[in-house]
Amino acid sequence: MTTTVYKVTGMTCGHCESAVNSEISAIPGVTSVAAVAATGLVTVTAAAEPDDEAVRAAVDEAGYELAGRA
Repeated sequence: MTTTVYKVTGMTCGHCESAVNSEISAIPGVTSVAAVAATGLVTVTAAAEPDDEAVRAAVDEAGYELAGRA
């Protein structure tokens, strides 16, 4: 298992957190996601290190922007 922390811009509320959690959780191998709007940090736990481009696409689909790894 690996844990990776990303910085996401544009999240302001619980709905934002839920949208990001949902999209990233759909990436194969991801076992848990914890988005925190107040900090913009998203912690992703997965069986193997997630592909950054897959995470970027998921965050984009949720309507936010991946700033990179924290």
